[in-house]
Amino acid sequence: MFAIKYGFVANHTKYGIEWPLMVGCGNGGPPYNFNPGKFGCRDLCGPEAKVLSWDGVHFTDFGSGLAAKHVMSGEYSKPRVKLASLINGGSKKSSSL
Repeated sequence: MFAIKYGFVANHTKYGIEWPLMVGCGNGGPPYNFNPGKFGCRDLCGPEAKVLSWDGVHFTDFGSGLAAKHVMSGEYSKPRVKLASLINGGSKKSSSL
């Protein structure tokens, strides 16, 4: 997951992220939404915000969705296998139950 998260921060413009290090719940606004003198979540981003991290550690829904797409692509697995190819043995036939 580190490689995936690092890639999001390093290539943030590719994913439409303006503030890659800003948390979704914090105090102070961009660029980090962090103020060491204040506690709690005063400045909460909306659900449409393209913010990677909720609190500096955990992904937001947006970040989780991006990470899931990368994991499912197989780019980060060894050997590189797209997870979709493992469903139904990789065939396009649907099974009837």
